Amino acid sequence: MAEANPTDFPTVLGPDATFKGEMSFEKGMRLMGRFEGKINTAGRLHISREAKLAADVDAGAIIVEGEVKGNLSASDRIELKSTARYEGDLRASKLVVDEGAVFQGQVSVGPDVVKNRPPMQQGGGVVRPMANTGQPGFPPAVQQGQPLK
Repeated sequence: MAEANPTDFPTVLGPDATFKGEMSFEKGMRLMGRFEGKINTAGRLHISREAKLAADVDAGAIIVEGEVKGNLSASDRIELKSTARYEGDLRASKLVVDEGAVFQGQVSVGPDVVKNRPPMQQGGGVVRPMANTGQPGFPPAVQQGQPLK
């Protein structure tokens, strides 16, 4: 995905904002604050470096630069940038992972994965162990095969 134009993300949840609940939007949203709940959109979601997301997301495309816990599903692509810290299951047509990104969970990638896909189920993911990142908000490694809580 090319560098984003500000008009690509007309909805912004600013760095001082906290939101809990369900959100939907049509075009794109840049998350700079904290969000907890569920997001459903055919548009694009950009989780900025300073953002913290604890949600299940079903979107057209997702760019992760910040911290995310939850299941991500994208009909087009998911990009995990070098500053991304992601814990959850991921499903997308395409996946781009930059060097330095931290990911813990299961991956399903390919065009057939997202065709006629059922909605992702919350809380059913199994997590694989990883080293403690020392990042605030992320617990020490979870034992292999243990469900997320």
